[in-house]
This record gives sequence, C-alpha cells and structure tokens, in this order.
Amino acid sequence: MPKLLAIDALHIVRRIYEASDETAPQAKAEAALRHALPSFRRLLTTQAPTHALCVFDFGGSTWRHEIHSHYRENHAPLPSELSERLPKFYEQLASFGLKPVSVPDVAAKDVIATAVLRWLGENRGEAVIASTDKDLHSLITHGALIWDHFKQEWHDRAWVEKKFGVPPERLPDLLALAGDASDNIPGVSKVGLKTAAKLLQSYGSLEQVLAGAGILMNPLGERLRKERAQLDLSRQLVALKTDVRLGVTWQMLRYHAG
Repeated sequence: MPKLLAIDALHIVRRIYEASDETAPQAKAEAALRHALPSFRRLLTTQAPTHALCVFDFGGSTWRHEIHSHYRENHAPLPSELSERLPKFYEQLASFGLKPVSVPDVAAKDVIATAVLRWLGENRGEAVIASTDKDLHSLITHGALIWDHFKQEWHDRAWVEKKFGVPPERLPDLLALAGDASDNIPGVSKVGLKTAAKLLQSYGSLEQVLAGAGILMNPLGERLRKERAQLDLSRQLVALKTDVRLGVTWQMLRYHAG
C-alpha cells in the first residue's frame, strides 16, 4: 500500500544538534548534520515509504506572528553556524532521494498538515508523520499516525487519550485552554492541561465549555468569561493551516530506496 512519510525535518536536526557534546559552535553544527544524515536514512528504512515529504521551517515570521507578535518569542533562533550549512545538507538529502521543502510565511507543521490531509482525502494510502509536535497529533483524527523517531514509538488515538486526557479531535481545544508558555500562547489564566482536560471531559467541545462558563459561579468561570478574547486568540494560534501551496506534486515526492 502507498505510504506518505511526512518528516518534521528541522525538529530532527535540532534535537541532534542540542544533544551534541561539541562546544565550539562550528564543530557542533558540523557534527549535528553529520549525525543527522544516518538518522534520516534510518527513519526511511524503518518506515519504508513510497512517498516522502521532508519539511524544513522556512525561517522568519509566519502568519501566527501577524496575529500575535509575541508568538514563540522565547524560542532561540536557529544558530547561524547551523543555518548556513543547511543548503549543503539539503543537497545531501536529495542525493538519497529526499526533496527538502520549505514554504514562506507558514510553519513546517502547516505544510505537513496540508499534505497529509490532502493525501488522506484523496484516499492514496497510509500517512505517517515523524514529529513530536503536539499540534500535529490532532491529525490522528483523520487517520494519520505519529512516529516518535527518537523514542521509536507510535502515537495513536489511545496514546493521545492517555497522555492528554482527551481524544485527538479535542486537542486544539485543550491546547487553546491551557496555552503553551514555550510558544507564548496565552490560554486561560491558571488553567493547565489537567484542568483543561477536565473541562472538556465534562462539557465536550470548547464551545460547550464556554457556554457552560456562563453558569459557573466560581473563579474559573469568571476567568473563562473575562478572558474570552485571549482564548479566541489561543485557538487561532494552535490551529493548523491546511491550505498551503506546497509547490510539489506527489510524483515529485516519490521515494525510491537507494
């Protein structure tokens, strides 16, 4: 059966970079990319896809920054020693059958979401996403599977429910309520993942939570009512853009192991 493997490629590179014992910036970057190549090869061997989408963040601001200027403000930029070596790394990936893709103004997860939903919507076969991005786990609802390349484990519907307390289709609601400090997504004050999960378990969807907030005569209900605009913004920020112009065809993404 045809299988699309969508790779959150920069995530893999950065994980290897951050795990490197090298201290000199240039040596650290070189070592990371040197070790990343066999890591990508191992991923391809493990998954044996017929089609592979290798996505890198384009860099710079995205549509999320336009609606929230502080989005991902706390994230360290990609080290220059690493970014300046990426073009050569793309060539190395291409030499064994991968076509690196990056699209301006959107995040890698938006590119992946668009491709995976299009693939599944056309009933082309299986779709596997190599990433640990929380937002991408909502695509499990549509039939995708998530592969944690570093832990070598599958994330499916049961995994999401055990990890977050809600099914994949409710993940965007959960993340909007709880927010994400690492990405500067505000959420609702004093609402963490456990409280957000309890709310969704009790009421259902985010819309039903907000409807129920009108009769919650406690501090939580007051915050939900008072911070509605903040919650709406958070819901927009965690949403995946699914209409990205990919600039590639399925034929271009065919993978032949060499």
